[in-house]
Amino acid sequence: MKAFDYIRAQGVEDAARQAAEGATFIAGGTNLLDLMKLEVMAPDRLVDINRLDLAGIEEEPEGGLRIGALVTNSDLANDARVRRDRPVLSRALLAGASGQLRNKATTGGNLLQRTRCLYFYDRDMACNKRRPGSGCAAQGGVNRILAILGTSEHCIATHPSDMAVAMLALGARVEIRTAAGETRLLALDDLYLLPGDRPDRETVLAPGDLITAVLLPPPAPGRQTYRKVRDRASYAFALVSVAGIVEMAGGRIARADLAFGGLAPKPWRDPRVEEALRGRQPSPDLFQAAADILLAEARGHGANDFKIPLARRTLVSVLQELTAEAQA
Repeated sequence: MKAFDYIRAQGVEDAARQAAEGATFIAGGTNLLDLMKLEVMAPDRLVDINRLDLAGIEEEPEGGLRIGALVTNSDLANDARVRRDRPVLSRALLAGASGQLRNKATTGGNLLQRTRCLYFYDRDMACNKRRPGSGCAAQGGVNRILAILGTSEHCIATHPSDMAVAMLALGARVEIRTAAGETRLLALDDLYLLPGDRPDRETVLAPGDLITAVLLPPPAPGRQTYRKVRDRASYAFALVSVAGIVEMAGGRIARADLAFGGLAPKPWRDPRVEEALRGRQPSPDLFQAAADILLAEARGHGANDFKIPLARRTLVSVLQELTAEAQA
């Protein structure tokens, strides 16, 4: 591991200033330390933000939740308000990693974790995300876990987070403190960038921007679930995942909020799928039509071709589960 300087942030403003000057934030370090050991990331300075006052979960007056960026995945998954009113999030977190990792991993770090593409981790291989302009070895290589939506000729990496998928379905917003001392809010979907011709740029965050909290709206009515399909029963990244919230009224789908993991370089949401379901009576044909919309532009790259039919079956199964009472 390359030598680096270590700094403890004295406050949010100090942390943002240090990062604007080139330091890298560290909290739980569950992803960053692995990347540093492999020298995929080699920061000159780390600024430790663990002592900042960002580890609380607060209920907002209108019923929403403000989740501090340093809340651990374990604390968030086990929070009574999350388990009761937002079970899709609790399930996603519990599906995401071992108990030891959940005890260290933080909310902000989970959102910003890097891809698990094998070529990103191997410094001897071409990777435009790690070394812009070097090429993408995954295009014709081992790409079984990689993306089928939102890709480009420069990158087919997937975003690995389970938590972010559930938060996207819940309509989360991200609170960011800038190096200039300003606070801004972004819809979670707007935080991430698709690879295009710059796969090294993964988010809209500027140097010095610090995620301070995630804001969830009041609980959505309806049934919720998180379905994760993976190679082994525990502690594996999603091949396909679906976070779903469906509200029924009068035997029809009044509202459907759906987000997908394992399919794209960012947590994926397609409003066209939700619109196609809204106001319709549940049926196998309707669910297949929704899957057609989701996968209309999907493209496999050889070893991951199977993800297209797998995503179809998973979405249909989730919709059947969430509307089972109406179909009975």
